[in-house]
Amino acid sequence: HFITISIFDAFAQELKEKLGNKPAYLVQGTLYPYVIESCPPPGTGRTHSHTIKTHHNVGGLPKDMKLKLIEPLKLLFKDEVHQLGRILNVPETFLKRHPFSGSGLAVRVLGDVTEGNALDILRQVDEIFIQSIKDAGLYDSIWQALAVFLPVRTVGVQGDHRTHFHVVALRAITSQDGMTADWYYFEHNFLDDVARKNEIMGMYTHMRVFYWLTLRF
Repeated sequence: HFITISIFDAFAQELKEKLGNKPAYLVQGTLYPYVIESCPPPGTGRTHSHTIKTHHNVGGLPKDMKLKLIEPLKLLFKDEVHQLGRILNVPETFLKRHPFSGSGLAVRVLGDVTEGNALDILRQVDEIFIQSIKDAGLYDSIWQALAVFLPVRTVGVQGDHRTHFHVVALRAITSQDGMTADWYYFEHNFLDDVARKNEIMGMYTHMRVFYWLTLRF
């Protein structure tokens, strides 16, 4: 995250040279679940025996950062942010967008992101999965949907030849506040259609597709 901040500082300096004024603030969309998972809630006096998850925008800023930090949503859960958005007349198309990691697809690749065109495969699979959900009219019923590239391959046989398939897992969940989640139940024909689309696309002809059922507690 320090690398990201150094880029922000460099860009701020570039703006100063072009416009004469240097930006003074860094605005982040930090939410309360990020704070809870990274450290104890402020003002509670409580401590965690374990950090649940370290978020890059909680406690990861350098002490000598020159930009002043603004986090207007820091004490709100995701459903409360949606409520606030409706009060402010933010279009529903924005409010109903699924969460997406600020770190991009790299966090959905388990292992080396440069291994076996992992990002290209994941980008293609994710696009097919999300578009299939939208085409089926299910997007607004799902809190988040994504694909994960796994660092394993499975062996198969086609004709007289051995195959070595990439493995991807599809994930779709329902949630209220993002702290807990349940997996979304798709009809079998929907999952079958998505898996077959992934198998026939482009250069990545051979792929194993799994659906991830685990709850999030």
